[in-house]
Amino acid sequence: MNTSSRNLQTIVFVLVAVGFIALALGGYLTPLSRMILSPFISAQSWIYSRYQAAQDFIRTPQDMARLQQKNLQSEAQISQLQAQIIELQQQLAETNILSALVDFARANPENRYQAASVIARDPSPFLHYVIINRGSDDNIQRGMPVVTQQGLVGRIDATTANAARVQLITDSTSIVSAKIQPSGTQAVLRGQLSGDLILDLIPQGTLVEAGDLVLTSGLGGGYPANIVIGQISGIRSQPQDLFQTASVQSVVNFNQLEIVLVIVNFKPVNIEPLIPTQGAP
Repeated sequence: MNTSSRNLQTIVFVLVAVGFIALALGGYLTPLSRMILSPFISAQSWIYSRYQAAQDFIRTPQDMARLQQKNLQSEAQISQLQAQIIELQQQLAETNILSALVDFARANPENRYQAASVIARDPSPFLHYVIINRGSDDNIQRGMPVVTQQGLVGRIDATTANAARVQLITDSTSIVSAKIQPSGTQAVLRGQLSGDLILDLIPQGTLVEAGDLVLTSGLGGGYPANIVIGQISGIRSQPQDLFQTASVQSVVNFNQLEIVLVIVNFKPVNIEPLIPTQGAP
């Protein structure tokens, strides 16, 4: 009996299992399985969402720290690249200036030049001087003219072994013998405290127009002839005056001087002892 009962139970169990499998394969148990599994799935989803939230809460400060570090690194790289760009721009500007100066020197082979960099400026608003990095060790002497590729800058006023002071033509004590083109009229260029340039002693009745070119005349022994100074920008003429005056716009931008040329083969001549003084017998 016992054996028969066990066999019967086994057969029943197998039949029930086969029946469940058949029902499952036929899709009849799907609603039931959903009903049974739904609470477990919801619980699993809730637990997983809480787990993810906890992980996000833990990871967020670390992620923020890493992001901030990356931002700092990116900003440092950008700053470095910007500095490199500025340096390259400066090198390009200096190269262009040097190229222009070389072209100027080739176009004026009668002179010999020494290139120099501007390393300082006079801080006084009433004095117009710059300091260059060439001095007596480079055969730079007082009185030598200083130019750029555009035109006249000034002349050497004082020297040390490795530096020199340049008096700009805009200085109030600067005087340059000049001529006006195309008329060829002689005049005297004077600097002003304001940094402006005034052309004085233009004979009354001489036709002078805005835009006329002003060059060094070579008279007076201070500068070679035919160095470009600038253009006349305005004229003052009164019938009762013996002379006309004119304002001059320099071709040189004195606020942006970086590299200049010193004309080293010009020997300035001091003719002051030969000029008669007023009241001399």
